[in-house]
Amino acid sequence: MEVILLKDVDNLGMKYDVVAVKPGYGRNYLIPQGFAQVANTSNKKHIQEVKKQQSAKIAKLIEDYRQLAEKLKASKIQVGAKAGANGKLFGSVTNIQVAEALKKQFDLTVDRKRIQIQGEVKELGMYKATVNLYKEVMTDIEFEVVAE
Repeated sequence: MEVILLKDVDNLGMKYDVVAVKPGYGRNYLIPQGFAQVANTSNKKHIQEVKKQQSAKIAKLIEDYRQLAEKLKASKIQVGAKAGANGKLFGSVTNIQVAEALKKQFDLTVDRKRIQIQGEVKELGMYKATVNLYKEVMTDIEFEVVAE
């Protein structure tokens, strides 16, 4: 069954994508929740018109996100965590803390699911993460874990 996504759905696709799903998933979950609609010819034509009208807006939005990605890549983000005297953390730093640090330092709201930390963060120091800002706009950032 083909459906047109009306919202971004994790592990499935972005808004206005045409995706193939199992019929039960489409009929019983995606369509009733308002996440998708059936991909018949009239709905596909309507979505193409909407995409055409929004293409200029989306192009500007992508350019803004690319500039923001360059700004994030060039800057250092500091994430505070409780640590012992030898530099080991009590617990670990997760994508939630990185998202909060981005919100605090850059006034940028990024869904925690769009941040992937490379490796485990269990000590103070520098680490890398990948942030997915928009469809084609991903950037690698460096963040420093400091003791609070």
